This record gives sequence, structure tokens and C-alpha cells, in this order.
Amino acid sequence: MKIFRSCAWWLFAFTLATASAHAQTNLDVFFGVGTARDSSSNTLVDTFGNGVLYSTPKLDGTFGKIGADVLLSHGLGFGGETDFRFSQGGYAGLNYRPIFWDFNGIFAPGNGRIQPDIEAGLGGANLRFYYSAQYCDIFAGCSTSNQYLESSNHFQVHLSAGVRFYVTPHIFLRPQIDAHWVHNFFQFGSDWAPEYSVSVGWSFAGHQ
Repeated sequence: MKIFRSCAWWLFAFTLATASAHAQTNLDVFFGVGTARDSSSNTLVDTFGNGVLYSTPKLDGTFGKIGADVLLSHGLGFGGETDFRFSQGGYAGLNYRPIFWDFNGIFAPGNGRIQPDIEAGLGGANLRFYYSAQYCDIFAGCSTSNQYLESSNHFQVHLSAGVRFYVTPHIFLRPQIDAHWVHNFFQFGSDWAPEYSVSVGWSFAGHQ
């Protein structure tokens, strides 16, 4: 999965650069903030093998979104984006950070100041787990370590709908609803993880 993700990002970057070289005015970049949600699996885990049981959490928290797309003729285009939890959350005695990434086909009809768009694509979900501990001694006092342990990778199908509101010919606000269907997302209660976000973007195309 890691090799596939790396190759896919390089391929996307090359395709994006090639397309923007031929149609620079159609390139959009954006950054957003939102949240992703999923229920708890309601599982009790003996994480450290000492008989102490920890419950699995819900998926929540503040997420960042970063991405880019190229809109071609007739409202069609392609793009990619990554969504990541800003801070680590607690997971059954450990810390974790979820990341969603995807590549999409885009349909965005019209070229006015209000432009709806629909996306559908494929990607992956990555959960990274960490162990956080505090150590204290009489010489250096207390310090906290945060050690990466392992990660879990999953295939995902991505769907989204949003509206771009152009506050200037080049700057837009984009409220967006995403649906991440994550295969075998056993760490949480459902394979579906909806996400709600608002992005600020820059379009090299002029929208009057």
C-alpha cells in the first residue's frame, strides 16, 4: 500500500504538472478545515497484556484538507486531496492519527461565481498508532516521548459534493461533504466515514 500510494502521488503530480502546463488557467489549489466522523466499534482491548481493558473510541477531531485539481472542458476534470487529523487522538491506551487520501474524477458545470461540483474516486485510509509515555528522574525532571508503533492501511472509495463560491475572480470558498467508504474499517463501528469541511482555494481561471 505504501509503495502504491507513493507511485500514485508521483503519477498524479506528473499528470497535474503536464495538464497545468497546457492549461494553467484551469489549475485550482485549496486548503480546508473540517471533521470526519465514525462510530465506535465498542470493543474492549487488552492493549498492554496486563488485564486492563481499554475501549475503542469514535472517530472525530479537527481535520485538515489539502488538494489540487485541474478542470478541463465541458466541466470535467480530475484532482487529488488528502485529509488528516491535526492532532493525535486517543485509541485504547495508544495515540492514533488517521489520514485519508484519494484521486478523483470531477464534474463541475458552469464557469460563474457559484460553481457546484461532484467528485468520485479511489484512494486509501491510513491509521498510524503511537505510544506516548512520560519519564521522570531527579536529574532531568520529566519528559514525554511519543513513539511510532505501526500503521494500518485500507482501500477506500471516495465521493464528495461541494459548491465553490468565488469571493473574487480567483479566490473561492468551498463547503464540502465527503463520504469515505473504507474497506474493512474494523477499528471503528462502520466502513462509512462522512466528513464535513470548508476550504479556501485559489483558481488560476477567472470566474466573473
